Amino acid sequence: MSHQVAFIGLGNMGGPMAANLAGKGFAVTAFDLSEQALIRAAEAGCATSGDPHAAVVGADFVVTMLPSGPIVEAVMVAQGLLDSIPARALIIDCSTVSPDDSRRVAKAAGERGLRFIDAPVSGGTAAAAAGTLSFMCGGDGADVDRARPVLGAMGANVFHAGDHGAGSVAKICNNMLLAVHMIGTAEALQMGVNNGLDPRVLSDIMLKSSGCNWSLEKYNPYPGVMANVPASKGYEGGFMVNLMLKDLGLALETAKTSESAVPMGALAQSLYAMLKHSDRELGGKDFSSVLRLFQ
Repeated sequence: MSHQVAFIGLGNMGGPMAANLAGKGFAVTAFDLSEQALIRAAEAGCATSGDPHAAVVGADFVVTMLPSGPIVEAVMVAQGLLDSIPARALIIDCSTVSPDDSRRVAKAAGERGLRFIDAPVSGGTAAAAAGTLSFMCGGDGADVDRARPVLGAMGANVFHAGDHGAGSVAKICNNMLLAVHMIGTAEALQMGVNNGLDPRVLSDIMLKSSGCNWSLEKYNPYPGVMANVPASKGYEGGFMVNLMLKDLGLALETAKTSESAVPMGALAQSLYAMLKHSDRELGGKDFSSVLRLFQ
């Protein structure tokens, strides 16, 4: 008999993740506030529910993919979802939240006899659709091992970073670095173009040189250089500027509590805020649109 998975949150990331679970043979019951998201989930082979409490009935695993820490806490604690989750279920929160958010929800789950891990993801919407995400897990090692078949159906890499909250710390560090090297890549490409270079040629040169990085190799921010990335689609889709600003805010909050020096992270936050304030619509565009600051 296949494992029962309740999937809560079917946004740009959660929708394809739930679809991959259903495609890999898990019995998925999906919940979202969006009727369109539920329709897409049903088309992908998921059962759907308009009530999160009904969705978790009989679940072996409860996967959450929600927009923020306060929303995760509201759904789990204030709205009482933890009280509806079966005692045997393992809760896997894939949302990007602060480490303290993860620890509070883990504590609330533990007080009810429930097992919980934080397992935020890296890879973006393309990897969510392809099932090649990386999961950064915080929690008990035995719980992470129990989650591996579920996470493995949605991703290519599962890391155990440490205790509750450690997955969230790893995700925040990763996304701060992502913001920094995307900005540097955009800045360098635009300077090359301003001095007469073809952005494709310059990209090829840097890919084989010491400036090579993920943004350049997988997610080029210059329009027309790389097919099937947001930069070549008017910066539509992908990882929104608003979400990058949220993650950089989490990074600076985490840095403050640990007295860590993050001048590059602070500068990245400032530049993304500048980008959004230059045109409010850019908040909904992909974060590689930071190139526009340099044009």
